[in-house]
Amino acid sequence: MSRKTAAVTRSKIPHHAPDAGPVHVPAAGEGKRGEQGYLGYLLRQAHAAVRLKMERTLTDLAVTSPQFAVLTMLNAYPGLSGADVARLTFLTPQTVGVIIRNLARDGAITMTPHPVHGRIQQWTLTPRGATLLKACRQRVLELEKRLARGLDDKTEAAIRRWLTGIATEL
Repeated sequence: MSRKTAAVTRSKIPHHAPDAGPVHVPAAGEGKRGEQGYLGYLLRQAHAAVRLKMERTLTDLAVTSPQFAVLTMLNAYPGLSGADVARLTFLTPQTVGVIIRNLARDGAITMTPHPVHGRIQQWTLTPRGATLLKACRQRVLELEKRLARGLDDKTEAAIRRWLTGIATEL
């Protein structure tokens, strides 16, 4: 058995010179985090920024972004099962289970058994949940207005078509 030489075992990755100072991490909009970045990364970066702003906007209502998504979907499509909610909100069934338990405990949603499949639980907003969603939605609409600032109706419609197309084509 031969032993590897030091030259073979050394990493081929160039190392940052210790005397060169700290590495500059680009801010949003700079370098690969700017217009020259990959579209997928830029979409994720934009999503992260929107989610953080939404979390901060809803904090004093004690509602998280995922809870807001669940409330929104149950308002739009009353009677969804937990599995349906998970698919529509891009959350895991486990996460949705926790959110549903918390929202039900707080009186924001209520469960009814499915009329045919008794094991399936259907969820709907309560009046308390509708009131909570309305308060959240007022704040989120302000964020949405901020997102669309500077866009005319035609451009906003094109962006909405583009985003929807990504979701349906990929």
